[in-house]
Amino acid sequence: MSCILSIETSTEVCSVAVSNRGEIIFEKENIEGPSHAVLLGEYVNEAIQFLRLEQMSLDAVAVSCGPGSYTGLRIGVSEAKGLCYGLNIPLIAINTLELMAYGVVKSNVIDRSILLCPMIDARRMEVYDALFDFDLNLKKEISADIIDENSFADILNENKIAFFGNGADKCKNVLSHANVQFIDNVYPKAANMVTLGEKAYEEKSFVDVAYFEPFYLKEFVATTPKNKVLSGK
Repeated sequence: MSCILSIETSTEVCSVAVSNRGEIIFEKENIEGPSHAVLLGEYVNEAIQFLRLEQMSLDAVAVSCGPGSYTGLRIGVSEAKGLCYGLNIPLIAINTLELMAYGVVKSNVIDRSILLCPMIDARRMEVYDALFDFDLNLKKEISADIIDENSFADILNENKIAFFGNGADKCKNVLSHANVQFIDNVYPKAANMVTLGEKAYEEKSFVDVAYFEPFYLKEFVATTPKNKVLSGK
């Protein structure tokens, strides 16, 4: 067992948690974002100060690595890598969709026979999604999908699927199959990274601090502000 600092910034929520021997001993979270550039550094500094007062040291840093917000992921992974460099400790990467699925499993709000579909908003009717069973085995590869009334039709004919996350919120009026179930108020959070991070630490499943990059899934596309387009500048 170990002392791990977990960072989650893949959506509008910013959260940090510290666990020791699998138990959360420090947690900060803001759901009003996105304000990661301001809050994450503050939360991490508070966590480090807490550990110093408790005369404890970190064994690793875990970071939610995507898919998700390009800017949020970049901020979170940069902070995590900086800590690992400075403290000379290993870096653990946690897939964001798996993290969300684990949060639902942990909450014990659905039957274990139902498939889990975490969804992260990717603009318009596109989402980042995957399918997991209750044991977090991947049943559909992680992808960026445009959702319409025919999405998941073949699977829904044979299985019940629970959809959740900020991407699922905008699909409620589109996915109307009898086997569809929606779970509200599910988002990736650092506190739910503890078990996944501990498992990775025990298995020594670390990523290279120097070369690791977030799992963006799609290339970042910059847009030109409208006022510049209109002015011709």
